[in-house]
Amino acid sequence: MLPWGHMWAKIRQTYFGPWPFNKHVLLVAIPFALQQLLVSCMGIIDSIMVAWIGEVSAVGTAAQIETLCSSVAFGAISGTGIYAAQYYGAKKHLQLKQTFGLSIALAIGNGLVWLLTAQLGGQTIMNFYLSDPAVVQSGWSYLRVVCFSYIFNSIAFCFSYLFRCMQKPKVPLVIGIVAMITNCFFNYVLIFGVGPFPQLGVVGAACGTVIAQVVSVMAYVVYSIYTHQPFIGKFSEMFGFTIDFCKPIFRRIYPLIFNELMFGLGTTLFVKAFGALGTQSMDAYYVGAKIYDLFNAAVVGVSSATAAILGAALGANEIEKAKTEADYFIGLALLMAIGTTVFIVVTSPLLVACFGLTDPLVHTLATQIVSVFAIKIALRLFIVIVFSALRAGGDSKVLTVLDSGIMWVVGLPSAFIAVWCGLTNIAVVFLVTQIEQIVRVFVGMKRFNSKKWVVNLTTGA
Repeated sequence: MLPWGHMWAKIRQTYFGPWPFNKHVLLVAIPFALQQLLVSCMGIIDSIMVAWIGEVSAVGTAAQIETLCSSVAFGAISGTGIYAAQYYGAKKHLQLKQTFGLSIALAIGNGLVWLLTAQLGGQTIMNFYLSDPAVVQSGWSYLRVVCFSYIFNSIAFCFSYLFRCMQKPKVPLVIGIVAMITNCFFNYVLIFGVGPFPQLGVVGAACGTVIAQVVSVMAYVVYSIYTHQPFIGKFSEMFGFTIDFCKPIFRRIYPLIFNELMFGLGTTLFVKAFGALGTQSMDAYYVGAKIYDLFNAAVVGVSSATAAILGAALGANEIEKAKTEADYFIGLALLMAIGTTVFIVVTSPLLVACFGLTDPLVHTLATQIVSVFAIKIALRLFIVIVFSALRAGGDSKVLTVLDSGIMWVVGLPSAFIAVWCGLTNIAVVFLVTQIEQIVRVFVGMKRFNSKKWVVNLTTGA
């Protein structure tokens, strides 16, 4: 057995990369994290504003359909993104354009499906999650307007994800700032009826979201055309993809779409389980979830950097480099997990206080559940490294088992069993469900360390 000194040197050499690597990761990850932070801030500002009018549970529950829409969009677009990252690394620009055109077509189709679902069955879906008629009615008022943002949200994600694959994070960051300002302005004036604007309450929040998404798509389109981005071309170039071109991509996409659909559905079923604990518990959960989203920006930044950097290395056929840098990301995740967890636990009372909750019980439960979310953040940092690496190499079938498979086999049963066993504290119930994350880290790291995901998908393309 190696002496401790030699063992530590080996660990440091394997898992902690040199400064040039860490600098490159930071330059890629920080703008992505800031962009996600902007998205999270928009959600938090929305929640704070609707909390002022007592509609947290209504809007949070109505957003479950948006969760499903975003999940499927992520599955499809991250699937095409596997090839986009590698085509960009291989400098195959025609295939890059076709891949982007395919992602746009999938995004429009996905957004349309969920828009129709919300319009035709939204009220029934609200009734499935909640039994309070007043909350259901408010949620339905919000849902039937906000659903028109789904198509634009999916299209904007196509642009954002591709810029991530190209390691150009500043573009989605700037456009995210524009979208956030737009959303905050229209939310405020339409919720509360400022100046010449009507007072629409919860419907105003929905209108603000739709307007912000439209502005975001317009900004992406104008910028991409004006700067002659390599994924923009003639209509015939972008949408002239053949069946033979699509077949290998769809083989990778199908498992990802299925995974994200099942994961999104599972996420909403957690809401169903927690909903049995009452409106106060749900208010606390939604507040905690918004604070989680704030810190999840760091997770998204690391995830995006991992996928972009490893994808480019694989596309350039730098196999050994991809293996080495993948291990460096694990060391980075460890440091971030420790720092983030301590910070969230210490600041949780202050973060919850920002929502101005008037119910002392909701405030206490929200503070407790934020501490549990801190544990989830720490575990997610390792999970997204594994997932991004597997996704970069197109290991989508295994990814499905690790993601939605473990959720349905471990996570959801633990939530419903905890509720059925009589646990009434939402924070305790949520803590029980974190066994899902522990299992996922353990199983995922075994696949990650096997390096079976290290594959160049552009060979022969």
